[in-house]
Amino acid sequence: MATVDPAGHVTSPAGFRAGATYAGVKTYGDGKLDLAILVSDYPCTTAAVYTRSRLHAASIDINRAKLAGRPARGVVVNAGVANASTGERGLRDGYELARLAAGHAGIPAEEMLVCSTGVIGHFLPMEKLGGAMPSIVLHRDGGPEFARAIMTTDTRPKSGAVRFGPYTIGGSCKGSGMIHPNMATMLAFLTTDAPVEGTFLQQAFAKAVDDSFNLVSVDGDTSPSDTALLFANGAAGGNPIRPGHPLAAEFEAALRDLCVYLAREVARDGEGATRLIEFTVTGAATAEDARALVRLLSTSYLLKSAVHGADPNWGRIAAVVGRSGVDLDEEAVTIDLCGTRVFEHARPTAFDADALSAAMRASEVEIRVDLGVGSAAATGWGCDLSAEYVAINADYHT
Repeated sequence: MATVDPAGHVTSPAGFRAGATYAGVKTYGDGKLDLAILVSDYPCTTAAVYTRSRLHAASIDINRAKLAGRPARGVVVNAGVANASTGERGLRDGYELARLAAGHAGIPAEEMLVCSTGVIGHFLPMEKLGGAMPSIVLHRDGGPEFARAIMTTDTRPKSGAVRFGPYTIGGSCKGSGMIHPNMATMLAFLTTDAPVEGTFLQQAFAKAVDDSFNLVSVDGDTSPSDTALLFANGAAGGNPIRPGHPLAAEFEAALRDLCVYLAREVARDGEGATRLIEFTVTGAATAEDARALVRLLSTSYLLKSAVHGADPNWGRIAAVVGRSGVDLDEEAVTIDLCGTRVFEHARPTAFDADALSAAMRASEVEIRVDLGVGSAAATGWGCDLSAEYVAINADYHT
């Protein structure tokens, strides 16, 4: 696994600028920034993955249309209003927001994508957004501003960078609640200065997203705005990376490692969360079974509550496994909690419950299940369930 730098010590990809401002749209969380632009100085090959929600945000339709056989060089993001379930007006507003951002960044309107996140069913406050746009200063070190501006109920920005060969991949994402992606993630934006052939870029990105963001869950709810974008501008030079290129495998590995890092940060910062939970399923008959069980475990409110209370009630894990419908051999199934074997040979093991409870109070809790019927495996991430989660979402709109 490549070493992901979360602190910005790795130089960000060449040829990208970013910036942000406060337009007065976001009224919760970090209200200091809520409108951001990311743009490349050079044409980009662009990959995208979107939500499968049939009631998706206007930005999904806009970006799909703009990327249909054409390149993109940037994205404008607003936080506070999702511009979802807003009909024809939502589409018009989204296109206009992209046009305004493109004009400010000095690129053609068709090359500026758009993403919105926040409350569903509200129209974009175009007067506020348009009035604030000129105050965005785009600069080489604007990544941290961009990462903060895209946040909603997030408690902290989520960014990282990784090197492979002479190239860099950087990324930022947002997400804290309504997290159970059915394609990609909440919102994720990645950039690289590597030259990458378009088809290979899309394939590699889709696979990385599937192994990372698509195995994260906070609360089992999928957002209508979920979007992941990857811009490759080739600013660092070299021949296009495609299958057979000496750096193709390194690129894929680095991209996956960065996506996994960002996905873990989303789970760690789940609304009201106090612990990150890593779920690993091995011994599955198929990869589909392994992934399905990971996602089921990550959405069990009983299990998430037990982790919050540091209660080593492993029966809640067994209950999920039993109802999952995946193939298993009961005699061969094993369950490990924080490195302690709690179930094997179809019966409980002897363990020190007090010591295990103490281990569960750590910032990360590991749950491992082996189904004993095959060689497929999957790992995903979630978080505990606290009373604060209820408080945040009871007051989110009002």
